Amino acid sequence: MAISYKKLWKLLIDKDMKKKDLQKAAGISSASITKLAKNENVNTEILQKICMALDCDIADIMEMITD
Repeated sequence: MAISYKKLWKLLIDKDMKKKDLQKAAGISSASITKLAKNENVNTEILQKICMALDCDIADIMEMITD
């Protein structure tokens, strides 16, 4: 199984935000944004910060994809 963050990027579009805006609002590094863009693993603390910044649930920003 793999993780996809497509929902996060769609949510940013809906909120008219760029990745830089998310980085600043959530207080996360550009390296974390890069990992998300590549669907790589990130710390749950990063995901929590994103959810708090976007006022959403974890299921709103990621999903499990079966291979």
